[in-house]
Amino acid sequence: MSSKKRLGFIVNPIAGMGGKVGLKGSDGQEILMRAIELGAVPICPSRALEALRRIALIKDSIELITYPYDMGEDEARECGFDPVVIGSITKGRTTSADTKNAATEMLKLQVDLILFAGGDGTARDICETVDEKVPVLGVPAGVKIHSGVFAINPRSAGDLAVMYLQGKPTVIHEAEVMDIDEQAFRENKVSAKLYGYLRVPYEKTLVQSPKVGSVAEEGFFMEAIARDVVENMQDDYIYIIGPGTTTRPITEKLGLKKTLLGVDVVFKGKLMASDVNEAQLLKLIEGKNAKIVVTVIGGQGFIFGRGNQQISSEVIRKVGKENVIVVATPNKLASLMGKPLLVDTGDEDVDKMLSGYVKVITGYGRGVVYRVKSK
Repeated sequence: MSSKKRLGFIVNPIAGMGGKVGLKGSDGQEILMRAIELGAVPICPSRALEALRRIALIKDSIELITYPYDMGEDEARECGFDPVVIGSITKGRTTSADTKNAATEMLKLQVDLILFAGGDGTARDICETVDEKVPVLGVPAGVKIHSGVFAINPRSAGDLAVMYLQGKPTVIHEAEVMDIDEQAFRENKVSAKLYGYLRVPYEKTLVQSPKVGSVAEEGFFMEAIARDVVENMQDDYIYIIGPGTTTRPITEKLGLKKTLLGVDVVFKGKLMASDVNEAQLLKLIEGKNAKIVVTVIGGQGFIFGRGNQQISSEVIRKVGKENVIVVATPNKLASLMGKPLLVDTGDEDVDKMLSGYVKVITGYGRGVVYRVKSK
């Protein structure tokens, strides 16, 4: 048997396709077809490549085991690997069963680590198969990504995988696998469930935390934040309001209905468009001044790249960092325990642009300056 470390590599090629087109997920064939009709293109392969390029630096010292075609083989060969390709699939028509089969076969081959690219649904499939028998690490490529098994971005996933495979001191901890009911999600209802745990190589600056929900007592702070934002709105700007319970009071104060888990657009105190996708946003802001209002995901710290992919890197670039308004209650910031805010837009240049420091509105006339990092 080879003395090289064995890396199992799985790509869910359809993960995340519903994000930019505003479908809040891509689970199920019907939703996938709808996403394609709306112009969605695969994003998971490029994110998988981004992670694998970091691992390619040690490719001669590891054995990469993967599944055919767009489930990992294509990305492996593009990065210069000569992978061991196992299993069989119908090219271009992958299913969750393929993910489970891949994980099962890799388990039998006694891989040292399974690196997968996908979202919470992919993590569920792997959890159901692997349980805690082998360490697993996720490359974030889905829409929701509530689970704690993912690195903060593809580059971090690659770097952490290298550390682990090289035998560098790495803590292994149990991370929650969470997922939500996507149909309920599209109806503005959050129905989250814990599906189990996976063993994950952990380094606090590289791995995201599971999402922490808002608490009812934060209503006072949310109302104060909304008052601050509304009173400072300018009539010559379009306001892109991101999803979340912290941003909802902003539109409510204007007498407008908020799409809780979608992106809405406000102009001169009126609802210009609701539950928009990336293409609609780009059209609405073309040639106009715009601002983006987003909140922080409690526990994780993400402001872009988790659940709001409609506000894409291209939208952010057109709006500009100076026109991004971040809002968060004091409790939500406290849940980060000093960790920085995070961005993972899929565009390294935009992530770098957003890095640095940003003012976070925490109440009426109140705010703090907080660090943002992309890696």
